[in-house]
Amino acid sequence: MTDAPAFLPEDQALLERLADRVVELRIETAAILTLETAKPMSFLASQAMVFFEPIVQSLFRFTDYQRLSRLLERRDTLESLTQLIEVRAEARHRARRTPAASDRQEPQ
Repeated sequence: MTDAPAFLPEDQALLERLADRVVELRIETAAILTLETAKPMSFLASQAMVFFEPIVQSLFRFTDYQRLSRLLERRDTLESLTQLIEVRAEARHRARRTPAASDRQEPQ
């Protein structure tokens, strides 16, 4: 079995923006659970996104929507997005803990 081809830079950037937004909204646990549950149906979801394109055009940035729809056809996309969310959530968690730890240290 061969490895999936690497994501194009603009595809990777879209996934990173999506992961950043999920962590910013602090919904990473729900997002990861949803992504893990949806893995077997990712191709079906991408096809549903194609069906809803006419409605979405009036509401969202269409180029990103189309790109995400194509990315969901790949089975490795959801795993990559899940990993990005996990890494960003952990980084946020560490950043929040670090100032608290330094505040507790007494001046010498």
